[in-house]
Amino acid sequence: MTGGRQVQQVGAPDPELKNSPIADEASDEFEVLRQELPGEPGCYFNSRSYPNGSYVCSGGTLLRCDYGIWVRQGGCDPDNP
Repeated sequence: MTGGRQVQQVGAPDPELKNSPIADEASDEFEVLRQELPGEPGCYFNSRSYPNGSYVCSGGTLLRCDYGIWVRQGGCDPDNP
């Protein structure tokens, strides 16, 4: 999943900063977002840019950048994924 690397804790999204949408890959919302953001080169979290395929932890949620959309991947606790 993250290759055993330390994943950056980014905190909660600040609504006043630039953030890419967060969605579940299996949801209808994901498909709508994919049509709106076809093939973006990366994602934003609190105005910081992350390349496609990056992982971050927002609170207890592991997120993966998938071409402009943050996709929920589970928990950030390595002992309880």
